Order: sequence, then C-alpha cells, then structure tokens
Amino acid sequence: MSRVKTLQTLFKRYRRPGDIVFAWIILIVALLLLTQLYDQTAWRKGGPLFAQPRFWPAVSLTGMAGFAAFHLLGSALSERIHGRWQEVWLWLSSLEYAGWFIAYAAAVPYAGYLPATVFFAVALALRAGYRRPATLAITAASAGVIVLLFKTLLKVNLPAGRVYEALPDGLRQIMLTYF
Repeated sequence: MSRVKTLQTLFKRYRRPGDIVFAWIILIVALLLLTQLYDQTAWRKGGPLFAQPRFWPAVSLTGMAGFAAFHLLGSALSERIHGRWQEVWLWLSSLEYAGWFIAYAAAVPYAGYLPATVFFAVALALRAGYRRPATLAITAASAGVIVLLFKTLLKVNLPAGRVYEALPDGLRQIMLTYF
C-alpha cells in the first residue's frame, strides 16, 4: 500500500446532497454581514490598522464571503447529486425544536414554571414517539424534579405564572416559592 498521494486525490471533492443550497446560504449571509460592516463597526482616525475595531471583522467576513464563493463555485461545477431537497427539509425540520423552546418560554409567565415544564416535557416525549403511560409518567416526574431542583436547591428566580394568582393564599405562596 502506497502512502504517496497525488495532488488530484488530495483535493478530490466529495459532494453531498444539499451542498449547493448550503453554499448559497452561507454566501448570502456573508454578503449581508459585509453590507452591515460600515454601520455596525467604527474606524478610529490615527490608530494602527490592526487595532481598528473594523479591521478584524472585515478580514473575517471577507474571508467568509470569499471561501463561500469558492464553495459555491465548486458545488456548481461538481456533478449533481439527487436528494438535495430531502437534505434541506431535514435542516428545516430541526427548526421545529426551536419553535418548541420559544413556545415554552412564552408559556412559562402565564402557566407557571411547573405546569409549563411538565406539559412541554410530556408533549415533547409524545412528539418523539413515546406512547407508553409509564414512560410519560416518568417524563412528568423528571420534569417535576427538575423544577424542584431549580427553584429550591439552586434558588433560580423564575417568573411566577399568572395562573398562580387564582390559587388560595396558602397554596399560592407555596407555588410561588417552590414551583
């Protein structure tokens, strides 16, 4: 077995599905960031070049745009691989979990930390395909333990839910303090 490789084998390109879409996205993001460089950074008169606040962001964004353009060029010149849109759909479907987190963060001030955490933990377990009642009960219990650890042991100050205002005085104080 020879360890010597030719230059062509060292730089052989293995294209993946969705590669050209990724290249376009990165190039567009890099160019958009470059257009904002003048407004978002400053240039101090009389200072050395390498100490300018705009210099290193400009270097990195120019490099990002240049390498993204080369990536796009390489993707465009490579043979087309089927499955591009399945790969893009996989990327987009992962954003679903960001939506779950945003919904959870929006629900906590209204429902309270304990009910929102238990509800979303069980809902995500169902979304992941778990259906056995024992598994869902363990999920709910784990969420309850997490809430207790955060509120009592770690003393994390989290917003109280508006639902807690409807509770009787003694129970409301316990829920506000520990849940």
